[in-house]
Amino acid sequence: MTDFKCAIFDLDGTVLDSADVWNQIDIEFFAQRGMAMPEDYGKIISPMGFQRAAEYTVATYGLSETPQEVVAVWNKMSREKFKNEVKLKPGAKEYLEHLKSRGVVLCIATASQEDMFIPALENNGIYHLFDYITTLNEVKRGKGFPDIYLKASQKAGFEVKDCVVFEDLLAGIKGAKDGGFYTVAMYDKNSKKDIEKIKNITDKLIYSFEELI
Repeated sequence: MTDFKCAIFDLDGTVLDSADVWNQIDIEFFAQRGMAMPEDYGKIISPMGFQRAAEYTVATYGLSETPQEVVAVWNKMSREKFKNEVKLKPGAKEYLEHLKSRGVVLCIATASQEDMFIPALENNGIYHLFDYITTLNEVKRGKGFPDIYLKASQKAGFEVKDCVVFEDLLAGIKGAKDGGFYTVAMYDKNSKKDIEKIKNITDKLIYSFEELI
């Protein structure tokens, strides 16, 4: 856990403690349409990114809205919550600062939209620590595949062997492992059901960044 030059971080559930916010948004979204949120909905859409998730939601639940309209609703619902309510996972800021002091290049690889997560990072005083940002909008496939992590490492100018990926989702960890990355899984309650599968494939499992400082 010390021999790497580039650290690639997922945000939701890994750096940002945003599980409750996303659950609340999803519950409210379905309630506004007279439906209860399906139990596995969050797990299914988390690796997709907004556009793919909206397309899935419209098609699966027969919504009258277009995917673009659904994305606009999600953006409106989440923007203020992310700016004002989302906090960091324990030890996240301290660990990022520790890596920065060692000269490690810090990257973001996220399914979220920049106009949401940037205010959250700024509000928590860590936006300036990151060197590169990559979102799912820049690659063809979601987080069940290595594309976004490979793109992030290419942006930073490092080979896979010099990078470590921090993720909370089973799909994200699998995608990073398939790309040849060393992976650190961050425990998050949204991934609790997959914890045994995560343990079986990740290189390291942590429950707090404080374990690494």
